[in-house]
Amino acid sequence: MSILTKTFTRKRSTHVTTASNDPVVEFLDAFGRRDVDTAVAQVADDVRITAHGLGLREQGTAAIREILEDIARAFPDLRVTTKRILRTGDVLTAELKVEGTQAAPYAGAINQEKHLDLDEAWRFEVRDGRIVAIDAYWCQQQLYRRLGVKRFDQISIV
Repeated sequence: MSILTKTFTRKRSTHVTTASNDPVVEFLDAFGRRDVDTAVAQVADDVRITAHGLGLREQGTAAIREILEDIARAFPDLRVTTKRILRTGDVLTAELKVEGTQAAPYAGAINQEKHLDLDEAWRFEVRDGRIVAIDAYWCQQQLYRRLGVKRFDQISIV
């Protein structure tokens, strides 16, 4: 049996569509709809969150709620396209495309109404039907360029 036990591949759709009750699929689908409550309902109370581009390491549902609400507030037309989900046991890695037009300050960048399109990878650990860890990866420098930041006091490439 292959280490890669299951792959979901998606084309031209903004949400994951599957009959599975997988918490990662539910989380990503809700995130794509900017439905923070449904997304947060998929995570364990003591979920560990690491957003490498932001240098953020937090724990708990309040932290993931704040991250998702900040993104939804800054990009009210947010579109999250899940390109692929790879499963290896209890670890799922999702390849995402995040798009939207900035409408509020985000990640230290003032609102210049710039369009963001960013490739990201999110790694999820699942235990007992709940997400217990989330690691999000993207190029922070690319994010700043897309948002029109002209000066970098600290460059972070993840």
